[in-house]
Amino acid sequence: MENTMASQSAVANPSAASKRLLPWLVAVAFFMESLDTTILNTAVPAISAALGVAPLSMKAVLASYTLSLAVFIPISGWMADRFGTRRVFASAIGLFTLGSLLCGLSGNIHLLVACRILQGCGGAMMVPVGRLTLVRTFAKADLLRTMSFVSIPALVAPMLGPIAGGLIVGYLHWRFIFFLNIPIGIAGLILVYIHLPDYREEQSHPLDVVGLILFGSGVALLSYVLEIFGEHTLSAPDISGLLALSVILLGGYWFHAKSLAFPLLQLKLFTIRTFRAAVSGSFFTRLGIGGVPFLLPLLYQVGLGFTPIESGLLVMPQAIAAMTMKTIMPGLLRRVGYRGVLISNTLVLGLLLMAFATIGLRTPVWVIILQAFFYGAFTSLQYTSMNTLVYADISEQNTSSASSIASTMQQMSISFGVAAAGLATAFFVPGTHSNRTEMIEGIHKALISLGILTIVSTIVFHSLKTGDGDDVSQHKVLHPGG
Repeated sequence: MENTMASQSAVANPSAASKRLLPWLVAVAFFMESLDTTILNTAVPAISAALGVAPLSMKAVLASYTLSLAVFIPISGWMADRFGTRRVFASAIGLFTLGSLLCGLSGNIHLLVACRILQGCGGAMMVPVGRLTLVRTFAKADLLRTMSFVSIPALVAPMLGPIAGGLIVGYLHWRFIFFLNIPIGIAGLILVYIHLPDYREEQSHPLDVVGLILFGSGVALLSYVLEIFGEHTLSAPDISGLLALSVILLGGYWFHAKSLAFPLLQLKLFTIRTFRAAVSGSFFTRLGIGGVPFLLPLLYQVGLGFTPIESGLLVMPQAIAAMTMKTIMPGLLRRVGYRGVLISNTLVLGLLLMAFATIGLRTPVWVIILQAFFYGAFTSLQYTSMNTLVYADISEQNTSSASSIASTMQQMSISFGVAAAGLATAFFVPGTHSNRTEMIEGIHKALISLGILTIVSTIVFHSLKTGDGDDVSQHKVLHPGG
């Protein structure tokens, strides 16, 4: 199996040192992008006080970053094909770093929102282009090991974010939340230019501008609706109208893309069984487990009375488990295969979500830590399995489009997951002045509901066949006659 195409001008044979460093480069970029989405949450009261605005106004600072990601992720594949992975990835790190510097220097809320949009523009390119570079550098048989390593920072960063944000606000200054990215970004820029392979298409197709407007507007509007979902800033008819408009725009893109040879996103890739199962399975699974980073701190702090730092430490075992699973995962997928792993693992995750609903005021800390450890291990297995299955049957010329679609759907599923958790909590927790017992019971019911939703999502993976993903997992090695 050839790893490059004749039509592709690339550094086809990166050095051994570059291949060793490449997963680290991509992992650090993923860590920066993932950390930035959570570290700011803890500092919202301090930043709002410093800028002289109400804490609710800080929602625009958080939402602007998400909206920027939603708009710019879809064009990442085209950018990489047109300008090369090295230039685009370096530009992404540069924009993200520059945006971080300007955010730290911002003196008012409006400037901070504008700089967050710039930051999001860079962050939108880092994840899909980083994945694309890995897929084109490593053979499919090595992709599982590489992706499992790179996925760890994306799991660890959301757990470290609240702790890091609390420590920075408590002992330094809120501006250091943004300044933290600057030395990492500068080091990353230097290493990218030295070691990142430069893959590009010699004859790239024109950018689908109409598709970008339709899809970008629809996704951005949908992300905005999900960000404000559950708040009382807009009436129900207003939210329904915005939701309907976003569906119309996305539907318009679907009809538009059907008539083009080179649309913004190649929706025909959904005819590939493994791609369809991986992307749609990732989306529906995250509806259940995507809200856990929102619900567990709420349970620990509001329900059980732990401090923010104690709450952060209680989810740290998830990170340790994710790193432990990295060593077990390749062998597990080789023996069981993607279909068996994803069906059984999604079922286990649903049951673990319901197990979190047993945590109460009298639950020993060691039990909470043990549950967090197992949840982190199975979450790591789930995400890496889905992320690698995406590319199992994707041809070389479609890797950039596949990466863009997978990253776009992943970003949307994160927003949907948090919205689903917020809706479940709002439904089960009776009012804003609930006592501790009512709060715990409400969060328990929300966790049980999301656990059931996760179990139901196993249906998506039943479309997979036994041999799907063998090129990635090397499962066929165990069946020499097949």
